[in-house]
Amino acid sequence: MSLQQTVAARKDAIAETFRHLHENPEISWKEVETTRYLAERMRALGLRVTTFDDCTGLVAEWGEGKPVVGLRTDIDALWQEVNGEWRANHSCGHDAHMTLIVETVEALVAAGYQPPGTLKILFQPAEEKGTGALKLVEKGVVDDIDYLYGVHLRPIQEMANGTAGPAIYNGAAMFLYGEITGVAAHGARPHLGINAIEVAGAIISGLGQVHINPMVPTTVKMTMLQAGGESYNIIPDKARFALDLRAQTNQAMDDLVNRVRQMIDGVAMSFQARIEVEAGSRMVAAEVDEQAKAFMEQAIIDVLGQENLRAAPVSPGAEDFHYYTVERPHIKATMLALGCDLVPGLHHPLMHFDRSALEKGVAILCQTVVKTFENT
Repeated sequence: MSLQQTVAARKDAIAETFRHLHENPEISWKEVETTRYLAERMRALGLRVTTFDDCTGLVAEWGEGKPVVGLRTDIDALWQEVNGEWRANHSCGHDAHMTLIVETVEALVAAGYQPPGTLKILFQPAEEKGTGALKLVEKGVVDDIDYLYGVHLRPIQEMANGTAGPAIYNGAAMFLYGEITGVAAHGARPHLGINAIEVAGAIISGLGQVHINPMVPTTVKMTMLQAGGESYNIIPDKARFALDLRAQTNQAMDDLVNRVRQMIDGVAMSFQARIEVEAGSRMVAAEVDEQAKAFMEQAIIDVLGQENLRAAPVSPGAEDFHYYTVERPHIKATMLALGCDLVPGLHHPLMHFDRSALEKGVAILCQTVVKTFENT
């Protein structure tokens, strides 16, 4: 039985793995039962499993020596309101990503494959916080990896069902958190106060005047503002805000952050207010390796045919997968972009997709692993 036939024979098993993961979501850094389930699945296949005392997630290894080929999946869910109920929810597709990686290993084992080196699987926590990849880097578990492959479902607006791309060019993202301190005053005497809401309004207006190289897509907007209290006749002296910054390259992000900080300093000076700004989490833009991309491209052609190969999408969405290559430049990495009729969109509470696409994704990842080992 060929590898693709083995994957096809596991159609029901793939569906059951997805069902379990979809129905048992856990939010970032609290993926306790998810970690336990994944560890049990990997141990049942005879893989060596490493878990951590200080965080969720795990690493599984199969084989020995070089080369080391890695597969990575994110394992956390979002916290959002779904049909009037706040709960953990896999609206970013991490349940599908886990299914794809677990079932890729299952299929390779079932087909009797033996890696001529080491296959290393990273089940990474807290992608939605932008800190999970850095935690695994800190633990040194990626230091020996030569090639690393990830996967992300793509929305229907970006990629049609039955098609796939060999990379995803995610942009960089960053959050800035700020606190404005003005001067409180009576509502009838605004000249005696410094209104924190007016200061925040000036920041919002100033964001429209922040310009960098127009050839590189960037965006910055205020996404949270809290000010004032129960007494509406008081000029508020305190306000808290958050800014969401996006840029398609890491250099553009550096420029954007500097310009935004300069603008905020100017607003503070103009109002004679104090504005303290703190950097939040940051995710870097993609740095794709051409050889890894070529291996995945050929795997897509083998499984879906040349006619269903698509160009790698450029996405303003961020993904902490790219920290692996930025922090460890020796790693050759790319991500599979999998078309699957995903609607209404990523992070929508009612996001859904054609689950039959999972079978195609498993077959592509299996082929990618085999080709990488054969040519390394």
